[in-house]
Amino acid sequence: MRTFIRAIRQSRSAFWCRGNFVYDGSAKRRDIWFYTNQRSLYSLSSNGDICRCRHPLYMIHRAMSADAAKVTNGVLNGGGPLMEYERRIASGELVDGDACQLGTLGELQRLYDELVENAESCKLDRYATSEKAGRSRWLWSRFIPQNSFAPVKGLYLYGGVGTGKTMLMDLFFDQLPYNWRKKRIHFHDFMLNVHSRLQKHKGVADPLEVVAGELSDEAILLCLDEFMVTDVADALILNRLFGHLFSNGAILVSTSNRAPDKLYEGGLQRDLFLPFIATLKERCIVHEIGSSVDYRKMTSAEQGFYFVGKHLSALLKQKFQQLIGEDVAVPQEVEVVMGRKLQVPLGANGCAYFPFEELCDRPLGAADYFGLFKKFHTLALDGVPIFGLSNRSAAYRFVTLIDVMYENRARLLCTAEGTPFELLDRIVTIADAQHMAPRTSSRSRKSDDSDICVDNELGFAKDRTISRLTEMNSKEYLEQHAEMLAQKQHLLSENRNEKAVES
Repeated sequence: MRTFIRAIRQSRSAFWCRGNFVYDGSAKRRDIWFYTNQRSLYSLSSNGDICRCRHPLYMIHRAMSADAAKVTNGVLNGGGPLMEYERRIASGELVDGDACQLGTLGELQRLYDELVENAESCKLDRYATSEKAGRSRWLWSRFIPQNSFAPVKGLYLYGGVGTGKTMLMDLFFDQLPYNWRKKRIHFHDFMLNVHSRLQKHKGVADPLEVVAGELSDEAILLCLDEFMVTDVADALILNRLFGHLFSNGAILVSTSNRAPDKLYEGGLQRDLFLPFIATLKERCIVHEIGSSVDYRKMTSAEQGFYFVGKHLSALLKQKFQQLIGEDVAVPQEVEVVMGRKLQVPLGANGCAYFPFEELCDRPLGAADYFGLFKKFHTLALDGVPIFGLSNRSAAYRFVTLIDVMYENRARLLCTAEGTPFELLDRIVTIADAQHMAPRTSSRSRKSDDSDICVDNELGFAKDRTISRLTEMNSKEYLEQHAEMLAQKQHLLSENRNEKAVES
């Protein structure tokens, strides 16, 4: 027993991330340490490499999880996220996760098994389910009320940044049968779709019920990534929207940085949002991923795409020109939802160039950014400032922009006044602000007016943004981006060849 306890204590370690950023044209190395108080899997070797070690609790948990995955109701289970996770680790596609990730995989495997077992009663098979239009469903429900809650509860996963929430949900989603009514979508994109449908059904007495009917006809299993409520318009409709969805049999799987009770904290008219939290907790099992490891920061940094310092616009344009090659960059126009159009100052060969002010200091939102990255795969962004109280709105847009870019695996080139950490260092939560040093007579008015922005939503979002900016500058991310482009080019080439043969 003593040996076991000693092994647990000795397993606590730190892991190290090495990052390169370009300062005024010259590269400087930033070494970042991350201390993990529990279930660490990485230690620093003498030559500076990250080495994997195995925690005793991790090995015990894996053995238990693997045994649980083998048998479901006394029969061999032939698939699911846990088995696919093991396969990817064996093939080297994934690095071994920690015990918290394995605990989450256990929840996803349980949900997967329940869905397989109840596929018929949940009406998951799209070919076995009769299709009814949203308006018809709404008209029919006027005469015969229909409440058909799914026999399976969904799953709400939340935890810190970089803990693998999105990766685990995608792994789960990819294992689901192709013929199921399922959809995986970013929460921002989902809500844009909802608002667009509401516009279409404007004349109906209860357009939310019609929209919910349409959504549940298309997908009974909804996987929503990055559940984060910041918009009052979204907050006011979520309870009724999901009330209709759940009564239509919808099952929700979502990821978030926030616990349900912390959603829309401090938002306008939050009392009207609170019933949604109760509905969410009633229809979903809430599970926290408690890992203290940020896997995004374990990537090896690539020099040359994040430029720190002022007066580097010429260098950014030079890099932009290298990427577009012989093409000539010209102003372009991008269509976004509900007939809106976004003006792109310069664009060519899938690359767009924007001064920061034109993309984040104007009244733009997620719809504009999603529209932009449907046409462009690379963004050159010039002049990202340090964020604080004076440019809070721009900070919100920048956070949304990075979320949308990350969702689309887009490539970022930018000039900025500081490193990712320095950009958002002045953004703090209410709890952080309470621990800051109070004003003293020795502090000058100038230093006291330090442009600190106390904002819970931004404060919680900043760690995610720093983490994503770090990963987007990594060699691994850029290799994935290049692979994605190569696949798209291959598909385009195949389509051209098919059209040429047909003609």
